[in-house]
Amino acid sequence: MSAGRIDIEHLQIRLGQGAQAFEALHDVSLGIAPGEFVCLLGPSGCGKSTLLGALAGHLSPTAGGIRIDGQPVSGPDPSRGLVFQQHTLFPWQRVIDNVAFGLKMQGVPRAARREQAAALLASVGLAGFEDRYPTQLSGGMQQRVEIARVLINQPRVLLMDEPFGALDALTRVKMQQLLLQVWERIRTTVVFVTHDIDEALFLADRIVVMSARPGRIVEQIVLPFGRPRDAALVTDPAFVALKRRCLGLLHGAEPLPRLSPLGAPAAAPAAWRFAV
Repeated sequence: MSAGRIDIEHLQIRLGQGAQAFEALHDVSLGIAPGEFVCLLGPSGCGKSTLLGALAGHLSPTAGGIRIDGQPVSGPDPSRGLVFQQHTLFPWQRVIDNVAFGLKMQGVPRAARREQAAALLASVGLAGFEDRYPTQLSGGMQQRVEIARVLINQPRVLLMDEPFGALDALTRVKMQQLLLQVWERIRTTVVFVTHDIDEALFLADRIVVMSARPGRIVEQIVLPFGRPRDAALVTDPAFVALKRRCLGLLHGAEPLPRLSPLGAPAAAPAAWRFAV
């Protein structure tokens, strides 16, 4: 079996205690091939991050289970790297030492780990910034460091929780392109959480669309676009058609309210639906 195979079987997760408990995920089953890039797409609160937390080993299933390469997920492991929306860099350490931290914990000698860290920084376009501190970098550069710090552990699975959500639009596009360049070299399995349809369509091999809470899979879309991809893809008619399809799924094929001249919602024609 190739490294990075994910099997999720009838996963249910309840969160909270007592009267505050609620079902976050309901009967989720999903298989992800080694090296596949999968985006989880859904509205806020639908359980995307909960599913990612379960894959990382931070949340335990209420029912069902998760296997990575045939082995049950029972807790966190360096073979599953996690990247959040906000970076988790140590502000008191230089960039190169932040990236090398995982190897330090493994007992790798200082010279060897710094050499590997420098090579990874170069691969994400940060050669020459090794001795800066995180506060001396822009938001996009900090996320590049964060990705390099995760990749230095050579994870079989890379879990990304809206990693570019806090960036401005132009930086976000650049980071998406950078991520694809890195992924096309290493081909680790990626599970990427987003509520941005354009981002999902641009990045993924397959989009898994999730419902509102309790989260469940409502559709899976295999994308027909070749690789490598560039910014021109977003104007492709097939891209636009799939975006409309995703919009329809996310809105439950119900129309958005129209506004009357005074700004109050007006009833939409019953027959109007999103085209898919």
